[in-house]
Amino acid sequence: MNRSAWEIFQGATLSLARSGALKDRLTDAYRNHLASLDESELPWDLRQDFRSFNYSITREPPLLRGEDSVRATIRKMSNCEAEAAASCVVKMFCALQRSHGPTRPGSAATVVPLYIASSDARAAKG
Repeated sequence: MNRSAWEIFQGATLSLARSGALKDRLTDAYRNHLASLDESELPWDLRQDFRSFNYSITREPPLLRGEDSVRATIRKMSNCEAEAAASCVVKMFCALQRSHGPTRPGSAATVVPLYIASSDARAAKG
């Protein structure tokens, strides 16, 4: 089943929100969700951010047996770099939601006023 870019980012964000070591959660978010995303599925304004994130998570060559560039890169990241990468995922997820709006039928939020506007109050009294 093909997942939309929004669903992929949602899954990655949920992976990052779980308990455990940040580097392990970042590895899970990338491998199980973001690695399968084709950047052409993203809006133009997010593609460069996604490319930069992708590079930041795969930039190191594997040095240990059985290791890939993702594991090598995350292993060498400082905690601050891992936090920045995780924050980038969450920011892209939020931007994707803003740029596409609701993605499912019936998911649109209805705005309900919590007060009566002054012009409506005068009409109600009239």
